[in-house]
Order: sequence, then structure tokens, then C-alpha cells
Amino acid sequence: MRREPLEEARRWLTHAQDEFGDAEELRLRGRFYLALFHFQQATEKALKAYLYSVVPSEEVFLTHSIYELLQRAEEADSDFEQVRRAASLDQYYIPTRYPNGLPGGVPSRFYTDPDEARRAMELSSMVLEMVAGKLGGP
Repeated sequence: MRREPLEEARRWLTHAQDEFGDAEELRLRGRFYLALFHFQQATEKALKAYLYSVVPSEEVFLTHSIYELLQRAEEADSDFEQVRRAASLDQYYIPTRYPNGLPGGVPSRFYTDPDEARRAMELSSMVLEMVAGKLGGP
């Protein structure tokens, strides 16, 4: 059974919010490499939630790039220009997970900066708050 676009969008947003909460717990525990990845994931899923609500198409699920998702969101609503900086979270999609994505390093040992993780959290939070405001509801 296919869900209504807004219902499906809210389902994706709920998951994004839960993942954000998990990322924040990881950040507070000092597991920065995992926190960075999950902040990227939460942001990606929130943007997909928004896009699903305005362009109910499987096409929005073909990318993992926050940069690309933000471009699409801006086309639908210029308010997303305010969170354009969140595109920098794309840098955490692969290198935080795979040693071969970070030549010469180990992600769990490389990502050790609490300020970097805090900035990622703030960027992700801005996007999630904007999407929640756009989708409304519970």
C-alpha cells in the first residue's frame, strides 16, 4: 500500500530526528567519526522527507548528496538557501566509515575534534528544524 506523500514525508522525518538524537549521543560520548556520519545521514533523510512532500517521486532517493538535495529543496522553496552551509556535511558520508576512504588514516582515530562534531550537529539541527517546520504536524 502506497502512503500519501505527506504521511511518508513525516515518516522519513521521524527517522531523521531519531538518527539525529543517536548522533548527538555519540557526539557527547566522544565517538566523533560515528556522530559525523549520522549527522550527515539525519540531514540527508530530513531533506528527502521534505522533497518527498513536494515532489512525491522515487527520484529523490537516487542521491545521498546533501548538496544535491539542498539544490532541489531550494528550487521548491527559497527558504532552504538559509541552510545551504549544511552541504558541507557531504564530506562525512564515506571517509568516516571506511579506512580506504581516508587514505593513510583510520576514521575512528582521525576524527577527534569535538568542535568539528559540534559544528556538524548545528548544521544538521538547522536543516531538521526547517524541515519539521515545513512539514508541520505531530
